[in-house]
Amino acid sequence: MLKIGEKQVLRIDKQVPFGVYLTGDVPGERVLLPRSQVPEGAQIGDELEVFLYKDSEDRLIATRKEPKLTLHQVGYLTVIQVSRIGAFLDWGLDKDLLLPYHEQPSERVKEGQTVLVAVYIDKSQRLCATMNVYPWLRTDSPYQTGDQVTGVVYETSRNFGAFVAVDSIYSALIPRRELVRELKAGDVVEARVTGVKPDGKLDLSIREKSYLQIEEDAGTILRMLEERGGELPFTDKASPDQIREETQMSKNEFKRAVGHLLRTNKIAIEENRIILL
Repeated sequence: MLKIGEKQVLRIDKQVPFGVYLTGDVPGERVLLPRSQVPEGAQIGDELEVFLYKDSEDRLIATRKEPKLTLHQVGYLTVIQVSRIGAFLDWGLDKDLLLPYHEQPSERVKEGQTVLVAVYIDKSQRLCATMNVYPWLRTDSPYQTGDQVTGVVYETSRNFGAFVAVDSIYSALIPRRELVRELKAGDVVEARVTGVKPDGKLDLSIREKSYLQIEEDAGTILRMLEERGGELPFTDKASPDQIREETQMSKNEFKRAVGHLLRTNKIAIEENRIILL
């Protein structure tokens, strides 16, 4: 069977002036390999490894060139052109790969940008790219709790947190409670594995371990106080939502940092405010 988006070994079935026709195991199925791709001295019956995709006229065609990504693979490609239907990516073949607008985040990609994508087959049976790589990320990472990893954010959610592709291939999440700063799609993060779920997906944190994080959070609060004239118009009794919106910390993290600053006599807490001493 001829499989679009995949590399496979096919046999030369017929030679024509503009190339050769290749066939597989299914009688009657064949695909053209253009003359420029036919190796010198090739004969009927020879086997060739080729990649199948559709040309600019929507015809299935074979190539011996090596695509940078095949079907359902995840990796980085560069935007070489932006048009009214989407962005075109360089994936190493004569016809560029389309990244439709509906497969991009709200912040559209730009020419020259390198983006993390997966290859999929659209409703018209053509190969396209998507920045929603979640379905094709792997869940068999070698990482364990406590390991340091590097990944790229590919989607954010107010409810869940930031979805990350660790090493660009493994599925991971920075839960909302662990987000100490705003992240957006395309950001590269250094993180610590805080758990491995039964399905193999990773939970991550970009926070330091607790004893280090208290110092960092306390420093953040001090900088906020200095920038706001020595006063914060809320205390650790404020709602969790207000604290997170103001500081990017959970209520418990904020309370621990405030307690640390109180013990070191750097702040005072009044009824509705925190002041710098």
